[in-house]
Amino acid sequence: MANVPVWAARDAAPRRPRFPRLTTTLDADVCVIGLGGSGLACIAELLASGVSPARVVGLDASVVGGGAAGRNGGFLLAGTADFYHDAVAKFGHDRARRLYALTVDEIDRMAKETPDAIRRTGSLRIASSDEELSDCEQHLAALCADGFPAERYQGAEGRGLLVPTDCAFDPLRRCATLACRAADAGTRLFEESPAITIDAGEVRTPEGRVRCERVVIAVDGRLADIVPAVASRVRAVRLQMLATAPTQEIRLTRPVYARWGYDYWQQLEDGRLLLGGFRDMAGDEEWTDASTPTDTVQQMLESFLREQLRVSAPITHRWAATVSYSETGLPLFEEVRPGVIATGAYSGTGNVMGALCGRAAARWSLGGRGEIVDLLAS
Repeated sequence: MANVPVWAARDAAPRRPRFPRLTTTLDADVCVIGLGGSGLACIAELLASGVSPARVVGLDASVVGGGAAGRNGGFLLAGTADFYHDAVAKFGHDRARRLYALTVDEIDRMAKETPDAIRRTGSLRIASSDEELSDCEQHLAALCADGFPAERYQGAEGRGLLVPTDCAFDPLRRCATLACRAADAGTRLFEESPAITIDAGEVRTPEGRVRCERVVIAVDGRLADIVPAVASRVRAVRLQMLATAPTQEIRLTRPVYARWGYDYWQQLEDGRLLLGGFRDMAGDEEWTDASTPTDTVQQMLESFLREQLRVSAPITHRWAATVSYSETGLPLFEEVRPGVIATGAYSGTGNVMGALCGRAAARWSLGGRGEIVDLLAS
């Protein structure tokens, strides 16, 4: 299926909900822009913090989970975009350690919040060379030195390290679950309702508006379009994937990250194999906000599938997503103007970091700045 993620074709309930366009004027305490993983986590935290569901409005330019949140590879990985030992060197030991600990806790919280969408599998980082194997050893040593679970690994996938706290998940199923839960509680959610003007006190869409006290912008791939002021600090990139029909040619129990994290694959419980990566091999053409698959990357993915993984099962899905990378590798998380908080640019780590930032943005919008704000702003 052309540019349809495999998650959208699976039969497991709940199916993606449908919500109307905003065509009227509404009043709210908080308007959340973006109904992906971070925006829905923000809404869930607002409700958990005591905000009346009737006083929360959520908007999306597309549909629930229609962007990167529902079109990724289904990995829940602790930490930042940098491997842990690199993060320690880059951001300082205390800061990197605390960020990693917060993401480990967030994975655990997510698994309890949406257990039907998450499998506690652990993940593998597999070395593609002797140089990378040495780097895996440094990665392992840094994790173990700070008490984070990790162990050396050797198996059919190759050599590297195992991180048992990581998980696999169905990203679209999680988005659907959170959206249904919020809507059932009385939160007003609207799809195909892009925010065309955003000010403290009002958000306008093509056919409606929300009068509100506070705004949270929780998007990733098109953050610079919504917040032009951050355009010089974030860069859009296209990530591509494919999926096969169920196969028994290979059996993987954990998601695999390989070749310095550029390539990644996992196998679903029904036997489908998902494979993504190779964006670095396509040159500048992948630094784009276009979100359609290309022959260049898809041919490399297919060659790897056939020649390296030795899987001959037919390819059933090919898709792409747009995400944003930041200058530092840390998410953008700031009050871009009084009463308007923005978070995004997760540099490929939005599944966990996005949820963490979405919840923190909710608390910040209610007057509690919180630890994660200081860690990302320092």
